[in-house]
Amino acid sequence: MAASLASTWWQYLLLFLAVAASWAGVPAIGTAALGTAAVAASQDKLDPAAVIVVAVLAGEAGGLGGYAIGRRWGRRLLEHPGKHRAGREKMVQRGERLYARWGWLAVFFTPAIVSGTAKMPAYRFAFWNLLDSLGWSVAVAASAYGIGRLATGHHTSHDIAILVIGLAAGVLVAVTAVRRHRRRRTQRLGPIASESSREG
Repeated sequence: MAASLASTWWQYLLLFLAVAASWAGVPAIGTAALGTAAVAASQDKLDPAAVIVVAVLAGEAGGLGGYAIGRRWGRRLLEHPGKHRAGREKMVQRGERLYARWGWLAVFFTPAIVSGTAKMPAYRFAFWNLLDSLGWSVAVAASAYGIGRLATGHHTSHDIAILVIGLAAGVLVAVTAVRRHRRRRTQRLGPIASESSREG
């Protein structure tokens, strides 16, 4: 039976802090923390539903924090002198190119601080960041949970289904992003192609 929230609250708190920090701009630790928590859930040490809920909320909170930093101090941080200035400039320039090319889909591929620096509308960022957090949380948690169950000899259809759901969620997010990008590109190129045909 899964451990209760009352006795494991500190583990959920650590998960929240790690994921929030990751979505605010600290790389890697969020995925590692969520994967570890999901494996613990697969061994009945944490509640799997609670792990996902905490991760989703943390991703939204951390994303909004990173967005706020970027919107208020992004340019100032970018122009701050130091040996990493060139790297910061490249990151923002790459992010701005992604926003120009992909629109709101860039939320799925750029740090939240870049969204703030690019002045994406706050309500739009909050919505797409929440969807991004949900998709990421389900994909990572379900995959790690399923792998943890299978690795310890649990081969029930339920365990396999959870693993498949996690993998499918990751693929779905990627496919949706690519299809949306192709649709936007076709819509942009349509008027250009029409004008070219008329000129010819």
